Amino acid sequence: MFADQSPAAKGARIARRSAPERIEAALRALASGHGQIIVHREIPWASITFAGARHTLSMSFSGMTAVEAGERMIAQLPDHEFVIPGQLVADAQVLAVDHAMLPEPVMRVEVELLLLEES
Repeated sequence: MFADQSPAAKGARIARRSAPERIEAALRALASGHGQIIVHREIPWASITFAGARHTLSMSFSGMTAVEAGERMIAQLPDHEFVIPGQLVADAQVLAVDHAMLPEPVMRVEVELLLLEES
């Protein structure tokens, strides 16, 4: 038997999400709930003054509505203000876009985000 979770318990569960999980959720939200994350790679990154990670994600959008949402995500991504606690999105860019029309519209998008740890 499962107990109902209080709002505080749900909030605590959300707060425990990792940065990669938060990135995926933010990208899906930017795409109006459309798009499936196919691949998510994280590579540590550092400079003399900053530490963080590069996140490269491949997303797939199937169907006309999803493809349109993906195209809006592409247009908004470079200027989008991400809110990821403890992290600053220093750069967000589209690396590749591939379209197919048959048997149904499908779009694959590869994006890369550079996250820096806030001190």
